[in-house]
Amino acid sequence: MWFTFAIIALLCWSGSDLFSKIGCQDASDKYSHLKMVMAVGVVMGLHAAWEIFVKGVEINGAILLTYLPVSLLYILSMAIGYLGLRYIELSISSPICNSSGAIVAVLTFITAGISEDLPPIALVAVALVCIGVVALGFTEANEDEELRRARQDASNHRYAKSWIAIAIPVIYCLLDALGTFADSIVLETLDEDSANAAYELTFLLVGAVCAVYVLGVKKQRLIPKMEAPKYAGAVFETAGQFFYIYALADAEHVAFAAPIISSYCVASVVWSRIFLKERLSKKHYASIALVVAGIVILGILDI
Repeated sequence: MWFTFAIIALLCWSGSDLFSKIGCQDASDKYSHLKMVMAVGVVMGLHAAWEIFVKGVEINGAILLTYLPVSLLYILSMAIGYLGLRYIELSISSPICNSSGAIVAVLTFITAGISEDLPPIALVAVALVCIGVVALGFTEANEDEELRRARQDASNHRYAKSWIAIAIPVIYCLLDALGTFADSIVLETLDEDSANAAYELTFLLVGAVCAVYVLGVKKQRLIPKMEAPKYAGAVFETAGQFFYIYALADAEHVAFAAPIISSYCVASVVWSRIFLKERLSKKHYASIALVVAGIVILGILDI
Protein backbone atom coordinates (compact mmCIF):
# COMPACT_ATOMS: atom_id res chain seq x y z
CA MET A 1 0.00 0.00 0.00
CA TRP A 2 2.99 2.33 0.40
CA PHE A 3 2.95 3.20 -3.32
CA THR A 4 -0.76 4.07 -3.27
CA PHE A 5 -0.30 6.23 -0.17
CA ALA A 6 2.70 8.00 -1.74
CA ILE A 7 0.78 8.79 -4.94
CA ILE A 8 -2.21 10.05 -2.96
CA ALA A 9 0.08 12.27 -0.84
CA LEU A 10 1.68 13.63 -4.02
CA LEU A 11 -1.70 14.43 -5.59
CA CYS A 12 -3.07 15.93 -2.37
CA TRP A 13 -0.14 18.25 -1.76
CA SER A 14 -0.02 19.36 -5.40
CA GLY A 15 -3.78 19.94 -5.16
CA SER A 16 -3.20 22.00 -2.03
CA ASP A 17 -0.70 24.10 -3.98
CA LEU A 18 -3.24 24.70 -6.75
CA PHE A 19 -6.21 25.64 -4.56
CA SER A 20 -4.08 27.71 -2.18
CA LYS A 21 -2.82 29.66 -5.18
CA ILE A 22 -6.38 30.25 -6.40
CA GLY A 23 -7.44 31.34 -2.92
CA CYS A 24 -4.49 33.65 -2.26
CA GLN A 25 -3.61 35.20 -5.61
CA ASP A 26 -5.99 38.18 -5.36
CA ALA A 27 -3.64 41.12 -4.77
CA SER A 28 -6.58 43.31 -3.65
CA ASP A 29 -7.14 41.13 -0.56
CA LYS A 30 -4.18 41.83 1.70
CA TYR A 31 -5.49 39.40 4.32
CA SER A 32 -5.88 36.39 2.00
CA HIS A 33 -2.87 34.61 3.50
CA LEU A 34 -4.30 34.96 7.01
CA LYS A 35 -7.67 33.69 5.82
CA MET A 36 -5.83 30.71 4.34
CA VAL A 37 -4.22 30.05 7.74
CA MET A 38 -7.72 30.20 9.26
CA ALA A 39 -8.98 27.62 6.77
CA VAL A 40 -6.10 25.23 7.38
CA GLY A 41 -6.50 25.70 11.13
CA VAL A 42 -10.17 24.68 10.98
CA VAL A 43 -9.54 21.57 8.89
CA MET A 44 -6.49 20.48 10.85
CA GLY A 45 -8.34 21.08 14.11
CA LEU A 46 -11.13 18.76 12.97
CA HIS A 47 -8.60 16.11 11.94
CA ALA A 48 -6.81 16.43 15.29
CA ALA A 49 -10.12 15.89 17.10
CA TRP A 50 -10.69 12.71 15.09
CA GLU A 51 -7.17 11.48 15.84
CA ILE A 52 -7.52 12.16 19.59
CA PHE A 53 -11.11 11.13 20.30
CA VAL A 54 -11.55 8.33 17.76
CA LYS A 55 -8.10 6.84 17.35
CA GLY A 56 -6.99 7.58 20.89
CA VAL A 57 -3.78 9.45 20.05
CA GLU A 58 -2.12 10.70 23.22
CA ILE A 59 -1.91 14.47 23.64
CA ASN A 60 -1.18 16.67 26.65
CA GLY A 61 0.35 20.02 27.57
CA ALA A 62 3.87 18.63 27.73
CA ILE A 63 3.64 17.24 24.19
CA LEU A 64 2.19 20.51 22.88
CA LEU A 65 4.99 22.55 24.46
CA THR A 66 7.73 20.16 23.36
CA TYR A 67 6.60 20.30 19.75
CA LEU A 68 5.64 23.99 19.83
CA PRO A 69 8.89 25.38 18.31
CA VAL A 70 8.64 22.95 15.40
CA SER A 71 4.93 23.70 14.91
CA LEU A 72 5.54 27.45 14.85
CA LEU A 73 8.35 27.13 12.29
CA TYR A 74 6.10 25.09 9.99
CA ILE A 75 3.09 27.36 10.45
CA LEU A 76 5.09 30.56 9.94
CA SER A 77 6.64 29.12 6.78
CA MET A 78 3.21 28.21 5.41
CA ALA A 79 1.74 31.63 6.21
CA ILE A 80 4.64 33.32 4.42
CA GLY A 81 4.25 30.90 1.52
CA TYR A 82 0.57 31.83 1.21
CA LEU A 83 1.53 35.51 1.20
CA GLY A 84 3.99 34.91 -1.62
CA LEU A 85 1.36 33.34 -3.88
CA ARG A 86 0.00 36.77 -4.78
CA TYR A 87 3.38 37.89 -6.16
CA ILE A 88 4.60 34.99 -8.28
CA GLU A 89 3.49 32.11 -10.46
CA LEU A 90 2.83 28.81 -8.67
CA SER A 91 5.03 27.03 -11.20
CA ILE A 92 8.01 29.08 -9.92
CA SER A 93 7.07 29.25 -6.24
CA SER A 94 6.45 25.53 -5.65
CA PRO A 95 9.87 24.23 -6.78
CA ILE A 96 11.63 26.88 -4.68
CA CYS A 97 9.56 26.03 -1.60
CA ASN A 98 10.28 22.33 -2.09
CA SER A 99 14.01 23.02 -2.05
CA SER A 100 13.94 22.90 1.74
CA GLY A 101 15.25 19.32 1.59
CA ALA A 102 18.54 20.63 0.22
CA ILE A 103 18.76 23.17 3.06
CA VAL A 104 18.18 20.38 5.57
CA ALA A 105 21.04 18.46 3.95
CA VAL A 106 23.30 21.53 4.25
CA LEU A 107 22.35 21.96 7.92
CA THR A 108 23.14 18.29 8.48
CA PHE A 109 26.53 18.71 6.80
CA ILE A 110 27.29 21.74 8.99
CA THR A 111 26.25 20.18 12.31
CA ALA A 112 27.28 16.57 11.78
CA GLY A 113 29.92 16.92 9.10
CA ILE A 114 30.09 15.15 5.78
CA SER A 115 30.10 11.42 6.38
CA GLU A 116 32.64 9.30 4.53
CA ASP A 117 29.77 6.99 3.62
CA LEU A 118 27.85 9.82 1.95
CA PRO A 119 27.65 9.18 -1.80
CA PRO A 120 29.06 12.02 -3.96
CA ILE A 121 25.73 12.18 -5.79
CA ALA A 122 24.21 13.67 -2.61
CA LEU A 123 26.50 16.69 -2.85
CA VAL A 124 25.67 16.95 -6.55
CA ALA A 125 21.95 16.93 -5.70
CA VAL A 126 22.33 19.74 -3.16
CA ALA A 127 24.34 21.72 -5.69
CA LEU A 128 21.67 21.20 -8.37
CA VAL A 129 18.93 22.56 -6.10
CA CYS A 130 20.98 25.59 -5.05
CA ILE A 131 22.03 26.38 -8.62
CA GLY A 132 18.47 25.96 -9.84
CA VAL A 133 17.03 28.32 -7.23
CA VAL A 134 19.69 30.95 -7.94
CA ALA A 135 19.05 30.56 -11.66
CA LEU A 136 15.31 31.03 -11.13
CA GLY A 137 15.94 34.22 -9.19
CA PHE A 138 18.34 35.50 -11.85
CA THR A 139 15.86 34.66 -14.63
CA GLU A 140 13.01 36.43 -12.81
CA ALA A 141 15.10 39.52 -12.10
CA ASN A 142 16.44 39.88 -15.63
CA GLU A 143 13.48 38.87 -17.77
CA ASP A 144 12.43 41.50 -20.30
CA GLU A 145 9.26 43.22 -19.10
CA GLU A 146 7.53 42.97 -22.47
CA LEU A 147 8.22 39.24 -22.68
CA ARG A 148 6.92 38.86 -19.13
CA ARG A 149 3.66 40.61 -19.98
CA ALA A 150 3.26 38.62 -23.18
CA ARG A 151 3.55 35.21 -21.52
CA GLN A 152 1.33 36.26 -18.59
CA ASP A 153 -1.52 37.50 -20.80
CA ALA A 154 -2.91 33.98 -21.26
CA SER A 155 -3.48 33.53 -17.53
CA ASN A 156 -5.12 36.97 -17.18
CA HIS A 157 -2.96 37.55 -14.10
CA ARG A 158 0.11 39.72 -14.31
CA TYR A 159 2.94 39.91 -11.82
CA ALA A 160 5.25 42.89 -11.60
CA LYS A 161 9.00 42.27 -11.48
CA SER A 162 9.88 42.38 -7.79
CA TRP A 163 12.57 41.08 -5.47
CA ILE A 164 9.86 40.00 -3.04
CA ALA A 165 8.52 37.53 -5.60
CA ILE A 166 11.57 35.30 -5.16
CA ALA A 167 12.44 36.34 -1.60
CA ILE A 168 9.20 35.06 -0.06
CA PRO A 169 9.38 31.45 -1.32
CA VAL A 170 13.08 31.41 -0.37
CA ILE A 171 12.15 32.51 3.17
CA TYR A 172 9.51 29.76 3.21
CA CYS A 173 12.15 27.27 2.12
CA LEU A 174 14.55 28.32 4.90
CA LEU A 175 11.88 28.23 7.64
CA ASP A 176 10.52 24.89 6.46
CA ALA A 177 14.06 23.49 6.43
CA LEU A 178 14.62 24.69 9.99
CA GLY A 179 11.32 23.09 10.98
CA THR A 180 12.29 19.79 9.35
CA PHE A 181 15.72 19.88 10.97
CA ALA A 182 14.20 20.58 14.39
CA ASP A 183 11.55 17.92 13.71
CA SER A 184 14.20 15.25 13.25
CA ILE A 185 15.59 16.09 16.70
CA VAL A 186 12.30 16.44 18.60
CA LEU A 187 10.81 13.24 17.16
CA GLU A 188 13.55 11.28 18.89
CA THR A 189 11.55 11.81 22.10
CA LEU A 190 7.96 12.10 20.81
CA ASP A 191 5.53 9.70 19.18
CA GLU A 192 4.88 10.75 15.57
CA ASP A 193 1.07 10.63 15.87
CA SER A 194 1.15 12.72 19.04
CA ALA A 195 3.53 15.22 17.41
CA ASN A 196 1.25 15.53 14.39
CA ALA A 197 -1.79 16.09 16.63
CA ALA A 198 0.16 18.76 18.54
CA TYR A 199 1.02 20.44 15.24
CA GLU A 200 -2.61 20.43 14.10
CA LEU A 201 -3.90 21.78 17.41
CA THR A 202 -1.30 24.56 17.32
CA PHE A 203 -2.41 25.38 13.77
CA LEU A 204 -5.99 25.56 15.05
CA LEU A 205 -4.93 28.01 17.76
CA VAL A 206 -2.98 30.18 15.31
CA GLY A 207 -5.96 30.10 12.94
CA ALA A 208 -8.21 31.30 15.77
CA VAL A 209 -5.83 34.18 16.52
CA CYS A 210 -5.86 35.13 12.83
CA ALA A 211 -9.68 34.99 12.85
CA VAL A 212 -9.85 37.38 15.80
CA TYR A 213 -7.52 39.79 14.01
CA VAL A 214 -9.06 39.55 10.51
CA LEU A 215 -12.75 39.34 11.47
CA GLY A 216 -12.77 41.16 14.81
CA VAL A 217 -10.09 43.82 14.54
CA LYS A 218 -10.02 44.47 10.79
CA LYS A 219 -13.75 43.77 10.28
CA GLN A 220 -13.16 41.77 7.12
CA ARG A 221 -16.00 39.76 5.56
CA LEU A 222 -15.73 36.17 4.41
CA ILE A 223 -17.27 35.69 0.99
CA PRO A 224 -18.07 31.97 0.42
CA LYS A 225 -17.11 32.09 -3.26
CA MET A 226 -13.71 33.54 -2.38
CA GLU A 227 -13.11 31.27 0.61
CA ALA A 228 -14.09 27.95 -1.01
CA PRO A 229 -10.69 27.42 -2.75
CA LYS A 230 -8.91 28.08 0.56
CA TYR A 231 -10.85 25.34 2.33
CA ALA A 232 -10.33 22.98 -0.61
CA GLY A 233 -6.59 23.67 -0.30
CA ALA A 234 -6.78 23.09 3.46
CA VAL A 235 -8.48 19.72 2.98
CA PHE A 236 -5.85 18.64 0.44
CA GLU A 237 -3.04 19.85 2.74
CA THR A 238 -4.37 17.86 5.72
CA ALA A 239 -5.08 14.76 3.63
CA GLY A 240 -1.59 14.93 2.14
CA GLN A 241 -0.06 15.00 5.62
CA PHE A 242 -2.17 11.99 6.63
CA PHE A 243 -1.14 9.82 3.66
CA TYR A 244 2.48 11.05 3.88
CA ILE A 245 2.78 9.58 7.37
CA TYR A 246 1.39 6.21 6.27
CA ALA A 247 3.51 6.10 3.11
CA LEU A 248 6.68 6.55 5.15
CA ALA A 249 5.51 4.14 7.85
CA ASP A 250 6.59 1.27 5.59
CA ALA A 251 10.26 1.33 6.58
CA GLU A 252 11.28 -1.07 3.81
CA HIS A 253 10.09 1.29 1.09
CA VAL A 254 10.95 4.74 2.48
CA ALA A 255 13.70 5.12 -0.13
CA PHE A 256 11.05 4.72 -2.85
CA ALA A 257 8.17 6.65 -1.24
CA ALA A 258 10.23 9.73 -0.31
CA PRO A 259 11.24 10.75 -3.86
CA ILE A 260 7.74 10.14 -5.18
CA ILE A 261 6.22 12.46 -2.59
CA SER A 262 8.99 15.05 -2.73
CA SER A 263 8.44 15.50 -6.45
CA TYR A 264 4.88 16.79 -5.97
CA CYS A 265 6.08 20.20 -7.13
CA VAL A 266 6.27 18.67 -10.62
CA ALA A 267 2.53 17.99 -10.45
CA SER A 268 2.02 21.55 -9.15
CA VAL A 269 3.78 22.90 -12.23
CA VAL A 270 1.56 20.73 -14.45
CA TRP A 271 -1.64 21.88 -12.71
CA SER A 272 -0.54 25.53 -12.96
CA ARG A 273 0.00 25.07 -16.69
CA ILE A 274 -3.38 23.36 -17.22
CA PHE A 275 -5.71 25.17 -14.83
CA LEU A 276 -4.02 28.55 -14.24
CA LYS A 277 -2.68 28.87 -17.81
CA GLU A 278 0.74 29.87 -16.49
CA ARG A 279 3.44 30.02 -19.14
CA LEU A 280 7.13 30.26 -18.39
CA SER A 281 10.18 30.90 -20.50
CA LYS A 282 12.63 28.14 -21.47
CA LYS A 283 15.10 29.54 -18.93
CA HIS A 284 12.47 29.18 -16.20
CA TYR A 285 11.79 25.56 -17.10
CA ALA A 286 15.51 24.77 -17.33
CA SER A 287 16.05 26.19 -13.82
CA ILE A 288 13.02 24.30 -12.48
CA ALA A 289 14.37 21.08 -14.02
CA LEU A 290 17.61 21.48 -12.03
CA VAL A 291 15.68 22.01 -8.79
CA VAL A 292 13.38 19.03 -9.39
CA ALA A 293 16.31 16.77 -10.31
CA GLY A 294 18.06 17.66 -7.06
CA ILE A 295 14.90 17.15 -5.01
CA VAL A 296 14.25 13.71 -6.51
CA ILE A 297 17.87 12.61 -5.96
CA LEU A 298 17.72 13.73 -2.32
CA GLY A 299 14.44 11.87 -1.93
CA ILE A 300 15.94 8.70 -3.34
CA LEU A 301 18.90 9.00 -0.96
CA ASP A 302 16.45 9.90 1.84
CA ILE A 303 18.75 12.49 3.46
